[in-house]
Amino acid sequence: MTVLEQGQIQIHTENIFPIIKKAVYSGHEVFLRELVSNGVDAISKRRMAAMAGDCSEGEEGRIQIRIDREAKTLTISDNGIGMTADEVKRYINQVAFSSAEEFLEKYKREDDAIIGHFGLGFYSSFMVAVKVELVSRSARPDSEPVRWSCDGSPNFSLESGERAEPGTDVILHLQEEEMEYIEPSRIRSLITTYCDFLPVEVQLEGQAVNKRQAPWRQSARDLTDNDYIELYRYLYPFQGDPLLWVHLNTDYPYTLQGILYFPRLTGRGDWEKGEIRLYCNQVFVSDSIKEVVPRYLLPLRGVIDSPDIPLNVSRSALQTDRRVRSIGGFVAKKVGDRLKQLQKDEPNRYAEIWEGIAPFIKIGAMEDDKFAEQVADLVLFGTTAAAADPEPIAVEGKTFTTLSSYRSRLPADNDKRILYCTDEAGQAGALALWQGQGAEVLLADALIDAQFIPWLETRHEELTFRRVDAELDDSLQEKESELSDAQGTDSTEKLRNLFKQALANDKVTIQVQALKGDNAPAALILLPEQMRRINDMGALMEQRLPGLPDHHVLLINRRHPLVEGLLKLSAGAVITGGGSSPSQQLADDLGRHIYELARLSVGGLEPNQLAGFQQRSSDLMGRLMERGL
Repeated sequence: MTVLEQGQIQIHTENIFPIIKKAVYSGHEVFLRELVSNGVDAISKRRMAAMAGDCSEGEEGRIQIRIDREAKTLTISDNGIGMTADEVKRYINQVAFSSAEEFLEKYKREDDAIIGHFGLGFYSSFMVAVKVELVSRSARPDSEPVRWSCDGSPNFSLESGERAEPGTDVILHLQEEEMEYIEPSRIRSLITTYCDFLPVEVQLEGQAVNKRQAPWRQSARDLTDNDYIELYRYLYPFQGDPLLWVHLNTDYPYTLQGILYFPRLTGRGDWEKGEIRLYCNQVFVSDSIKEVVPRYLLPLRGVIDSPDIPLNVSRSALQTDRRVRSIGGFVAKKVGDRLKQLQKDEPNRYAEIWEGIAPFIKIGAMEDDKFAEQVADLVLFGTTAAAADPEPIAVEGKTFTTLSSYRSRLPADNDKRILYCTDEAGQAGALALWQGQGAEVLLADALIDAQFIPWLETRHEELTFRRVDAELDDSLQEKESELSDAQGTDSTEKLRNLFKQALANDKVTIQVQALKGDNAPAALILLPEQMRRINDMGALMEQRLPGLPDHHVLLINRRHPLVEGLLKLSAGAVITGGGSSPSQQLADDLGRHIYELARLSVGGLEPNQLAGFQQRSSDLMGRLMERGL
């Protein structure tokens, strides 16, 4: 074997290999991604050079990976353009030099792309190998094969080699602590992770492993709904089918393709890291792209593929710059456009998936002014109104409406007040009162609505959003005169005093009204809007569920039979020398019982208070039975 040259690799530090092993790459496994990418580049270069008449075209391109357990070697082979001895000196020995830029300058074609650089990426092999050999034969006429080898030091040897066909073999002599890469299952897993969608067939021991076809590189016109769904099922198995997808494709001012999916979120989405996969020319790079995609879109799933997203030298992390921010804005706009299109073309389908996509839209609107403008007319609310054409829209037993449509149905003299309910069960009493008077109420029962409703008010300063249990207006009250006793005290004042005495709690404000409707409850807990919002935000900051604030309003319905009976019971009480009479004590207990019923309806009784409530209720019922009431 003829020795062509021996010497030292030209590098910019005294020894680059420790830097590669410890600093450049965070995970050793990416060596396979880099070497396979180099092989695919070599195949692309050969195809372009053959079209220019500079070399033979050869067979269909493929990457072959072979394992030799006895020799403890892993070989990655391609049938690409190969290298001459001079090219090996330039592209391998000079680590800082990249062959990709020079090659692209000579063979520019818009529909072809060079994935990486056969330089630093090649040296990732030293993370797992004690020695690396490279055997290459150029596809250019009259080329001779060469063998290059290096043991991880700056020293190398370049000799004549043996290879019958054009292409390159990279032979890794694995380190003892890296023997996991001699296992076929491990290599197969890495091919699937990093190289699954490369356009060139990747074989392991003669068997094809990768899918090759990348649907996001195709035109949306050429894909069916089933194509999109099958890709989602492949990338995210056992996750159910997506609600909606967005096909991304642009070539100016940067090149980017991708498919993003709105998933069916069964729990809390990942709003910090995300599940979108970043590719660079069909090579998987990372599943953490929080620098690219706005935070409110991180729980989306799918693929973004762009050679123009700036990566660090190891292609494992993003470098944030103006282009990255521009790409994030492009993705957000395309998502907004897709939502607008669906809502316009298929309003029923949009309503069907609304609850699944609502968190993205609401959080996005609050965090991004441009996105908020896009989705301003896309936010839906559940409503108590019956379905109509075009709105409200009925879907699976629920009806949905936009805010603008809701406002169009409000009476002219009260079109600035927006009534909403956050808990149909907990606010059932107040909700029934409003509905009984024909009022339409929006349902804002998602956790995010505690922040979204106040945000909406800032966008619509002319509107007032009022929860159904915040306060009751005159339309819910009966106008009736009251009789006063000899001391000039009417029933309202008597009931207020009675409940103040029964509760003995200055934090509870007692109001007495005559409520309309035969089904109006005996008492309601009312929470003034601003006070309740402060309580809700405090609970959110402390990461707890909002409870009943200490300061609240107890509204007594003096027309309710139970309250009327309480008033009669109190009127018959006789003060004795020892304090309250049995009738007065019973009236006090009944007043507390009415209050606790009102608290119970809004979830205001803690679990440890329920047992005492049940015991007091049983005792009270027994005493009432004894009196024959």
